[in-house]
Amino acid sequence: MKERILGLDVGDKYIGVAVSDLLGITAQGVSTLRRQKLDEDLDQIKKIVEEYQVKQIVIGLPKNMDGSIGIQGNKAINFGNYLKKRLNCEIIFWDERLTTKIAQNILIEGNVRREKRKAFIDKIAAQSILQNYMDSL
Repeated sequence: MKERILGLDVGDKYIGVAVSDLLGITAQGVSTLRRQKLDEDLDQIKKIVEEYQVKQIVIGLPKNMDGSIGIQGNKAINFGNYLKKRLNCEIIFWDERLTTKIAQNILIEGNVRREKRKAFIDKIAAQSILQNYMDSL
């Protein structure tokens, strides 16, 4: 039995959360966490890590279209380093370019109303990040 992998789409206001199945084949969206203080964000993620027995966390790394890392990318790296120091998990950064756009298109195709999309977009982006990572393995 493989261990689960957690996928995170870390933003300024929300963190999208997805988790792999036990075989590491598919990613499922779990939730969207509202950002609070850093220690409270850690507590929320720690509960999910314990519940799903996660040993690896994939964090979406927002890059500019030219591949450089900007302000949001540095925020994701800092958050990942914070988690690495406090959780017993391997942290992997994964290029997340266009995942939010993909998530938005999925919701539009699913006829989800504009005002309800925000509730799902981060979770679907996390799912996309995690699925892309697992597919690369």
